[in-house]
Amino acid sequence: MEFAVTFDYLCPFARNANEAVLTGLEQGRDWRVAFRPFSLAQVHVDDGEVPVWDRQEAASGVLALQWGLAVRDEFPDLFPGVHRALFAARHDRGLDIKDEAVLRDAVASVGADPDAVAEVVAGGRPAKTLATEHSEAVERWEVFGVPTFIVGDEAVFIRFMERDRVEDLVRALELVAWTNLNEFKRTRVPR
Repeated sequence: MEFAVTFDYLCPFARNANEAVLTGLEQGRDWRVAFRPFSLAQVHVDDGEVPVWDRQEAASGVLALQWGLAVRDEFPDLFPGVHRALFAARHDRGLDIKDEAVLRDAVASVGADPDAVAEVVAGGRPAKTLATEHSEAVERWEVFGVPTFIVGDEAVFIRFMERDRVEDLVRALELVAWTNLNEFKRTRVPR
């Protein structure tokens, strides 16, 4: 199966979904996955304002997305570990992922070279990639949040309530591919 999943390190639901995808891949699932950035900060920018990836001071989550993209595109073998580490910095440790020192520690914790990643980010390519991929997600699939799963021309926003549940992901991907289903939303979350 081939699909994409959006992420923003700010979102705990994106973490739940992305961890399940990473675990499924580690288990040997026959998936071809594209991890696509989507800036939740950009969603709140009014028309005519400077996009978050072009601002002098990065909006919340944007710098972390750039670090994740730098690793995804330049050091792909390290991406799964860095991806998990960036989510963990925010959600396990409650750290400010707008702080470069936090990002450096996160990538170093899984064996990536923070200086090499910082150099890629400083070169500007990750910011351009974020702009391009975020904009494509909005324009092509009408993505509005994370995590959104994209299979072909079908895009579905899905919130998993528990972390790292591969079987829940497998069931959800089957529903994404089922194009006759338009909406499935609980009126309340059973707990």
